[in-house]
Amino acid sequence: MLDFLNPIKGFGVTFHEMFRKVETVQYPEDKRPTAPRFHGHHQLNRWPDGLEKCIGCELCAWACPADAIYVEGRDNTAEARFSPGERYGAVYQINYLRCILCGMCIEACPTRALTMTNEYELADDSRENLIWTKEQLLAPLLPDMEPPPHPMRLGDDEKDYYRLGAAGVVATARAPGMSGPGGPSGPAVFAGADDAPATPGAGEVAVEVADDGAGEVT
Repeated sequence: MLDFLNPIKGFGVTFHEMFRKVETVQYPEDKRPTAPRFHGHHQLNRWPDGLEKCIGCELCAWACPADAIYVEGRDNTAEARFSPGERYGAVYQINYLRCILCGMCIEACPTRALTMTNEYELADDSRENLIWTKEQLLAPLLPDMEPPPHPMRLGDDEKDYYRLGAAGVVATARAPGMSGPGGPSGPAVFAGADDAPATPGAGEVAVEVADDGAGEVT
């Protein structure tokens, strides 16, 4: 092709898009569904008995490329148990002024305690309000859950809980009480509402995990 036609070739995509119909969404009146794996704000999940999945290991904070996560882990005691195992996340903060919603923290979490919802309405005019605390991120208690601290109800030690996780047992609503505007189920629905979508729990999942005798899931 002749050199003087190179600029025209470079603007080919631009000229093509100029004549396409523009799709305008009447947001916020019209909230379109997001993709099922959309990266929205985070939530901290619970086990079916109400204990927290977070063990305060801080791997999510180490994996975050934007240094947006702050975690303080503390030891569980016989009188005050918040999670299976030795430790729990006593302080958990995510700074959404820094967070890029990349999902690397989700990949680093060893217990699936941290996941991402379809909630994308994060804008605010206050810097302080964009630093979410554990209370905002923690999934609400379902009717069959017991508020921690309390002893382990699903097994004798943390391995029994992790076997449940390997078998796909989940019992967590959306935090902080929303199923996500425009999420897979459509418009925003409060998790506590009568018409909120049900979340599968331990009683709805058949747990069959083979044990090779070494205490590990096979």
